[in-house]
Amino acid sequence: MNTKRNIMPYIFDMFLSEETRAKAEKIILKLALFSFFIHLVVIIYLIKFDFLAQPLNSELLTNPISAVYTPFSFILIYEVYLLIYYLPKSFTTYITKQYEIITLIIIRKLFKDLSTLELSANWFEIKGDLQFTYDLLASLLLFYLIFLFQKQGRLKTIKAIGENNVIQRFVKRKKLIAIILVPLFFTMALYTLIDWSAGLSISSSTIPSFESINNLFFDQFFTVLILVDVVLLLISFFYTDQFHKIIRNSGFVISTILIRMSFGVSGLISTILIVVAVLFGLAIIAIHNNYEKNPLPNSLNKQKAS
Repeated sequence: MNTKRNIMPYIFDMFLSEETRAKAEKIILKLALFSFFIHLVVIIYLIKFDFLAQPLNSELLTNPISAVYTPFSFILIYEVYLLIYYLPKSFTTYITKQYEIITLIIIRKLFKDLSTLELSANWFEIKGDLQFTYDLLASLLLFYLIFLFQKQGRLKTIKAIGENNVIQRFVKRKKLIAIILVPLFFTMALYTLIDWSAGLSISSSTIPSFESINNLFFDQFFTVLILVDVVLLLISFFYTDQFHKIIRNSGFVISTILIRMSFGVSGLISTILIVVAVLFGLAIIAIHNNYEKNPLPNSLNKQKAS
């Protein structure tokens, strides 16, 4: 038992310490810059000047603006790491990172769509232009909703000061989950990249559709997050039986499920599901904080879980 207690902090520091986070940030940023150069110069311009054959389905390989898509993919990977990094520290920050990731996925898609816009008087009759409008408005709305969610999260954090001695065991279990998630997501990302690359043939004249590329890794990622949220919900029952906390944690699970469902559809329905997911999460935490400010007379007094 003592060996386990000694090993766990060591592994946690190896994967999720502040020093590791800083190193990961530098590596990811360098990879993002390098990937942008490769996509822009080596691929797009080699195709443009006929040094490489142009694939038939080449939405990402014909316009320099679409090259921004690639470094954004690395930024998203770093956001995944930050999500795991903040999991033991703050549950609301962990949920915020989920919302930030799905918003960045929409922003990344906007860069690709910018390169294929058809500027004409029939803007609202062109499917691609109309979807770009939906995503543009959704990204602005999500940005504001995340701001409101973070404000509600900070209110809760301020109120929770002084309760650390009560929640240490719950934090230890969240650290264990975070330790498991780091190699799991790394393996998933590596497998996804290898599997997708294996599906490409050097002599092939086509590449996978944009929708399949855009959902690459992240549909499985949010599936795992649903399982993680459910585990956190079940573990929280050991530390609290307060109704508003149970509803808050359950609501976050529903929010994650709605985000995951958005990958199974396309177009306006996908965008609506994402916005509704974040709106639902914001409503849940706002109501929860009102419970915290105005506790009911008959509220249960069992120990609270952060």
